[in-house]
Amino acid sequence: MAKLILSMDGLVLKDIPLTKERMSIGRKSHNDIQIDNLAISGEHAVIVTILNDSFLEDLGSTNGTLVNGAPIKRHFLQNSDTIELGKYKLKYVNEAVQQTTPADFEKTMVLRPDVMRQTSEQMENKAFGDTQVGAAALSSTTPQPLAAAATTASVPPGPAAAPSAPAELPLAAIQVLSGSGSGKMLELVKTVTTLGKPGVQVAVIARRPQGYFITHVEGANFPVVNGKTLDAQAHQLSDHDVIEIAGVKMEFFIKN
Repeated sequence: MAKLILSMDGLVLKDIPLTKERMSIGRKSHNDIQIDNLAISGEHAVIVTILNDSFLEDLGSTNGTLVNGAPIKRHFLQNSDTIELGKYKLKYVNEAVQQTTPADFEKTMVLRPDVMRQTSEQMENKAFGDTQVGAAALSSTTPQPLAAAATTASVPPGPAAAPSAPAELPLAAIQVLSGSGSGKMLELVKTVTTLGKPGVQVAVIARRPQGYFITHVEGANFPVVNGKTLDAQAHQLSDHDVIEIAGVKMEFFIKN
């Protein structure tokens, strides 16, 4: 099991096992990892762990989050990475063999209409080295929703991605039911697909051998599935579930 080692000024304070899929970090007491220091925001960052892999996301903190001395917004954590929050450090320890390469973490964001109109070339030049895939770069036969974006920020180049799930797992997709992208569809071919509006509400859909699971990542409001608000735990999706994230409704379905 992966864990974090919390330290300050070289003094180890405690070990923190990553026992939950979503673990929040911040100054306020409701966080899974509370660090009571004014340099740390109330809700500073979050770590989402899927199987043996974890990724870190800064939640728009005031002073930012560093990994190995470099500022990040999103980062695929690797063994021995050091997260810096003010004077505190969290060393990520995961000696398990990682089956998923960073390229498998596809970020598919619901973006503002003005962002969706950007060309793929403009989006490829965004900060943090993100590779944003606009509508022009997508399959001409399968419409895609919500300005899809494949993000590998703060991750060194790796080998070609292996298949993200066993062949027997049926391919699933989501179709947008409301908003400007209504009718568009996205196949869930990556290990982790992220949906939402950064800074408002973000969730991930993980493709596992057992099926597809949705987990809350960011925002005060949790995802809604079939009219029921989820909690912080992963929720397995079923065929034709209706998901609502950041005010956008979409249908999850298994493709034949």
